[in-house]
Amino acid sequence: MQIDDTLLALSDPTRRAILARLAQGEARVTDLAAPFDISLNSVSKHIRMLERADLVRRRRQGREHLLSFNPQAMDEALAWMDAQRSRWTRSLAALDALLIQEDQTP
Repeated sequence: MQIDDTLLALSDPTRRAILARLAQGEARVTDLAAPFDISLNSVSKHIRMLERADLVRRRRQGREHLLSFNPQAMDEALAWMDAQRSRWTRSLAALDALLIQEDQTP
């Protein structure tokens, strides 16, 4: 399920930092790896996970791999979360009304 991949990808602070950088514009893999105190191989694994979640798109320009942020997967996750919030808000409001009614019944 796509949302599972998206939420898993967003669960890691390194991957969130990569996305924050890509939200500013396209970047090379080596540029994305520079601020992290981990190996290029480790950063590549994080990027693959972001690609699997379709949060990142890759294109080749000669020998370089350029990455960009794809907001569509995040939009889908946000829509799911909003629907869940709405559902739970309605359910909890109904429960609250029942509890208030029960408290007011002699």
